[in-house]
Amino acid sequence: MNVSEELIREVVKRVLAESAKPEAEKEDFVKEKDPSGILKIQTSTVKCEPFEQEGVSLKDVVTLEEAPRMGCGIMELDHTSFEWTLTYDEYDMVIDGVLEIEIDGRVVTGNPGDIIYIPKNSHIHFQTPSKARYAYFVYPADWQ
Repeated sequence: MNVSEELIREVVKRVLAESAKPEAEKEDFVKEKDPSGILKIQTSTVKCEPFEQEGVSLKDVVTLEEAPRMGCGIMELDHTSFEWTLTYDEYDMVIDGVLEIEIDGRVVTGNPGDIIYIPKNSHIHFQTPSKARYAYFVYPADWQ
């Protein structure tokens, strides 16, 4: 198999560009970036980090530079519940487990493959009877 000098240069250029990035910019999951702006994230490679409460972890998977209007990440709940008021619109797609959204004493239950929409200004409890992993999509991206 012949490997062209051009291919070797391209590989070296990419490795050097990645290693020159500040530590905060390096991805610890698989994300493909097309020059068009299209992103592909392998959700199975995303490792969530602890959030404000035990049993809750998450990882934002796009930056404001990559997607200035919509945010996206992965969240995991482990036998827990936490209260939240959304200042943005959110879609949640359940990847694994059961996700429950409690609002006004009612519970909306999502199973793997289900999508739940939560409108802006909703005061809810995210909860799970066991473990759940889901992708969240928020608008606007800069909601804080």
